[in-house]
Amino acid sequence: TLARSLSAVAVGLLILAATSLEADLSDLGMVRFALVLGGAVLLPTLLARRLVAPDAIRFPIRGRRWTPTQWWYLAAVVAIAYLVLPFYFVGSGAYANWPAVATGGEIARLFVGVNAVGIWDELFFVCIVFALYRRHVGLWTANLLQAVVFVSFLWELGYRSWGPLLTIPFALVQGWIFATTASLGYVVTVHLLFDAIVFLVLVHAHNPPLFAVLVTIPP
Repeated sequence: TLARSLSAVAVGLLILAATSLEADLSDLGMVRFALVLGGAVLLPTLLARRLVAPDAIRFPIRGRRWTPTQWWYLAAVVAIAYLVLPFYFVGSGAYANWPAVATGGEIARLFVGVNAVGIWDELFFVCIVFALYRRHVGLWTANLLQAVVFVSFLWELGYRSWGPLLTIPFALVQGWIFATTASLGYVVTVHLLFDAIVFLVLVHAHNPPLFAVLVTIPP
């Protein structure tokens, strides 16, 4: 069973390895990302449900009812992202790993791309990789293993320089939240709030007059 679980994960990783993961907002780039990321979720899911167990991969949208603490955490995510991400992206120059955007169409593509990848992150790394590892090892071992894969992907995507200092704890917390809430909807909400700030920072970094409300941009 372990070999079958690892094989399902490996199929997803091989699909990802078949193409460049650098951000690309061109027509071909958007289609390529959609096909590759879609295949990296679909094929491992089908394989795991056939070879491991019918319920090996699940996508529990609702999960348990959100608690007041969870609502406060969403507010904290926005505040932390607002303070930290501008300093990281602009200070490290990591924003340049994303294509420059200037027109309304390009900004719209960036918005769609950032959010689509954010949702996909949780589908693949949490619902597939983390879930399959958890069938064979303890919570935190599985969480560390999925975080390694998650952070490696984000590095290829563009979160370089000291980006792992942000992405490693983020990946670990996301895995832990999913394990304790059983709610894909909640971890996706957390991720999309984080990515909303990522979007604002990337647009502002390439177009300083836009979204000029970020107070931690380095001089």
